[in-house]
Amino acid sequence: LGTVLVALNLPAHAGLYADDLSRCLVDKTTVADKSALVRWVVATTTLHPAVQSLATVSEKERTRANRDTGRLFDRLLTESCRDQTRLAMKYEGAGALQTGFQTLGQVAMAELFADPSVVKGLGELDKQIDARKLKQVLEADD
Repeated sequence: LGTVLVALNLPAHAGLYADDLSRCLVDKTTVADKSALVRWVVATTTLHPAVQSLATVSEKERTRANRDTGRLFDRLLTESCRDQTRLAMKYEGAGALQTGFQTLGQVAMAELFADPSVVKGLGELDKQIDARKLKQVLEADD
């Protein structure tokens, strides 16, 4: 797991093997797996001072999210996508892991943002944007 976390901080390198790993990670995860990944992201990001006042995640919840995501990563990297993981690491290095998990994260977040309640919440932002001012900027001749 330490290798995965280190890889998440490396520059991504999207090569053939990283692409294969990405496809496998997405194909081998269920909706529940993707939800667990999103819960982990939220539980972890609520530690940032900029959002701490918006959400509270208990240590117990954060520990559970870490445990569930760790198990998910273990299953994906050592069982479900074992061959793709080995080849990606061999030929493209740890950055291939970052690429794979970035892709999986993007898919998981896309599913989150497709939820009708989330879509409705996102629509509330429209009420706060001055469409007239935006139109002026977009139509301005420079």
